[in-house]
Amino acid sequence: MQHPKPTAPHRNRHLRQLACVMLLANAAHHGFAATKIEALTLPLAAFTELVAKLEPAHPTLFGQAADFERLQQEMRETELGKAALAKLTSDSDYILKQKPLERVMQGRRLLGVSRGVLYRVTTLAMSYRLTGKPEYLKRCEAELLCASAFSDWNPSHFLDVAEMTLAIAVGYDWLYHDLTTESRALIYRAILEKGLQTSLKTTGWVRASNNWGQVCHAGMMAGALATFGQNREISTEIIHRAIQNLPRSMHAFAPQGAYPEGPGYWTYGTDFNILALDLLFRHLNTDFGLSTLPGFEATMDYMNIVTGPSGQTFNYADGGSGRGTDPALWWFAKHYTRPDILKYFEIDAFKKYCAAAPSKNGGNRLFAIGLLWLQTPPADLKIKTPLHWSSESKDVITVHRTSWDDQKALFVGFKGGSPSAPHGHMDAGSFVLDYAGIRWAWDLGAEGYHNIESRGMNLWSNKQDSERWTIFRLNNFSHNTLVIDNQLQLATGCATLKSFKAEPAPETVIDLTPVYKGQASSIFRAGRVLPSGELQITDTLEGLKPGASVRWAMMTKAKATANDTPVMTLTERDKALKLAIRHSAAARWQIIDAEKPRHAWDSPNKGCRLICFETIAPESGRLTLDVLITPGG
Repeated sequence: MQHPKPTAPHRNRHLRQLACVMLLANAAHHGFAATKIEALTLPLAAFTELVAKLEPAHPTLFGQAADFERLQQEMRETELGKAALAKLTSDSDYILKQKPLERVMQGRRLLGVSRGVLYRVTTLAMSYRLTGKPEYLKRCEAELLCASAFSDWNPSHFLDVAEMTLAIAVGYDWLYHDLTTESRALIYRAILEKGLQTSLKTTGWVRASNNWGQVCHAGMMAGALATFGQNREISTEIIHRAIQNLPRSMHAFAPQGAYPEGPGYWTYGTDFNILALDLLFRHLNTDFGLSTLPGFEATMDYMNIVTGPSGQTFNYADGGSGRGTDPALWWFAKHYTRPDILKYFEIDAFKKYCAAAPSKNGGNRLFAIGLLWLQTPPADLKIKTPLHWSSESKDVITVHRTSWDDQKALFVGFKGGSPSAPHGHMDAGSFVLDYAGIRWAWDLGAEGYHNIESRGMNLWSNKQDSERWTIFRLNNFSHNTLVIDNQLQLATGCATLKSFKAEPAPETVIDLTPVYKGQASSIFRAGRVLPSGELQITDTLEGLKPGASVRWAMMTKAKATANDTPVMTLTERDKALKLAIRHSAAARWQIIDAEKPRHAWDSPNKGCRLICFETIAPESGRLTLDVLITPGG
């Protein structure tokens, strides 16, 4: 495991010894091998003694002067470095032509502006440090001063404050010696008053167990460390608070690295989580055992596991299926000496991002920070990530993949869990499917938050009669699962994993009974990857009301070339996929348009259609639905 090397003022034997003693004491008291940790007990007095010896220096956030010098060399000598520098300077030149961002709210959020400032400041500040061009310094200083002059950073939605604090802290720290004395004073006061002091008054997020905890604590820590020399007491309190409470949100990774809010929110929460850990390692030579929490090391493989050969992710919960370059993976690769996690998706995503033209909508706001972990992996890497994987958590996710290297590989992901999970959908039993580099079975992802909130609808209630479940993308009518008598899944139910097998006969069996309570007495969905390379999905239902209709459905963007027969052939580009109903000669495939919005609040789903069939329950109330999916048609 590689840790960032501290600067000379931080190399203090007493510091390291005290940190180790506290780490061991916490490990013994809380049991890092346990399945759940609410918070670390870290006495403030002992922690204050630990940080008392810290000597402020600039730059210090995520890199010191030597790190930026090393990065300059990387930019001159490596393919990835040259591409990154070209991207930074191209984006910076584009930003030079724009006015500084203003305090414009979108509904209840300032988050879009905070993210825009973070993107602009990190891009311009890194460009200046690497090139020395004064125009980048001047423009970044203007952005910093403009955001510092905002009346506030919208503490009622504290993510906005956290991302803005990170942005202003990075600019203040990286450009410290080149900013005017007057500018430094104004920017420092904004970090202190609108960031740090505000975080001590608005505290509803402090004990968060979702991505809010990761994002907000990381942002506040950056502000605290950037200004540590001027306000040691407040900064110490804020850093101490973060160490104590980060385990609450990091519990989401347990036990195998999955993330209940889906890969989109994994990127958000984990990116900020690694920022927090990097700050601790860099300044204190320890993260107090946070990186040893269950599932954290394993989560470095998560994004590759849930990304299919199509390049699309298994985007359960709120999020899109697209995937871009992610600085967290570069940190993991360096920290754990696992460059193989960069091979299949990340390096290509990095190159693609670097080749993209600047956008008026901004760009990857943590890209510049991530460059401090840049490396060029060996060409002959062999991936260590498994082909078959189970989350082993209550938020059931399983994945089966036939190969990492075969261009015609089959990839299928199954979902269990509860609609009431963070950002949850009524998607228990749903699946996504790739074959030959094409996504055949889709998850539509999230509905736009502002689109719903601006109508006065309650998007965030998980109650059974919530308006959330009237949204097509969120209920089970749009997901690749079952609908019984046109009813919703049970919001409080939780589908569990009955069994999971890897080689030689990959299989997932999920108990869907809890999410269909009152509609059937038992429901099991089994997905099997057959030796032939085909996928068999079998649903076994008991206790149905005689005459009840059961709909099986799959969302696709492929062209459906057959209808009203037991066999459906899907085609896209020059590839085909055949779906055969095998349990009943009377069952017939139907095609339902999914592109047009169901309600005024639903967004259109361009190019999407549901292929489905219905079966009527007999007097016995028992049904077995069997679908064979054959790659290649």
